Amino acid sequence: MDLSTILGNAFRAAMGPEAAVYALAAIGLNLHYGFTGLLNFGMVGFMLVGAYGVGISVATFGWSMWVGIGVGLAGCVVLALAMGLPTLRLRSDYFAITTIAVAEILRLVVRSAPADPLTGSVFGLQGIAVEFYRLNPIPRGRHGIGVLSFPHTQLWALLVTWAVVALATILIVLLVRSPWGRVLKSIREDEDAARSLGKNVFAYKMQSLVVGGLIGGMAGIMFAITPSAVNADAFRPQVTFFAYAILILGGAATRMGPIVGAVLFWFLIAGVQSFLREAAGTDWLPDLLSGSEAVGAVSIGLVGLGLMLLMIFRPQGIFGDKDEMRLDA
Repeated sequence: MDLSTILGNAFRAAMGPEAAVYALAAIGLNLHYGFTGLLNFGMVGFMLVGAYGVGISVATFGWSMWVGIGVGLAGCVVLALAMGLPTLRLRSDYFAITTIAVAEILRLVVRSAPADPLTGSVFGLQGIAVEFYRLNPIPRGRHGIGVLSFPHTQLWALLVTWAVVALATILIVLLVRSPWGRVLKSIREDEDAARSLGKNVFAYKMQSLVVGGLIGGMAGIMFAITPSAVNADAFRPQVTFFAYAILILGGAATRMGPIVGAVLFWFLIAGVQSFLREAAGTDWLPDLLSGSEAVGAVSIGLVGLGLMLLMIFRPQGIFGDKDEMRLDA
């Protein structure tokens, strides 16, 4: 068994563009769940709208990718309004059920046969990020140090996505330090008390849903730009639950929790998968556990077990405060 291969794969995944995309989604979710107390189980819906805003604009209508990014973000605002207007006055569990249903309905509509001329249905859309890679200033080839080396296109996507993560983190820090952010925290703690002080709780929740949804939409845009393609089956509900796992791992309602959580989550996932493949190669595992599907399932199960233990012994995550996890559902 080659330990350097296992660690190399784990480190590359922890620093790769996919980890950055999930960090971005977790930042949006942190504003919803961590700071406002909104149980949004449909973050993947915002990612889908952002990604298909770019994909449809470029591949279907032939517009510029930059116009497509604007279309995707505008679509996220519309989705937040459509989702929030009828549901934000309901109890948080009704809101949670609505969000997961809306996200899954969107995915099924996008991949349906009648939507094929617009979305490519089950085949998706390709070649949507040519303009993005034209701007790549990195020379062709592989770059990096040791195990942390990436092809020039992947390195460009990685750097841009982590830069967006940094900007989103700064934005959230500034927002939660402002009077607006303090009102959000008061709504999370006790929205009746906030309402008694004259705060329009519904309006603040809606604003939080829109801002967090825009960050989630940006995650979806980078999710589509990195491979220069978008497919509806990449936006399954488990994406949202991965983002929640990242947020819980790093710590909800913290500034660095989503970033640290994303790095650790993908390090664990890739490390466990690489370990299982190496073990299968040396006949340490039975045939039942040595296939690629089995490796994926076992790795997710082991990471899930780790998260269960984390929730038992440190439910606030690595950087979180235990009191931040208490929500009045």
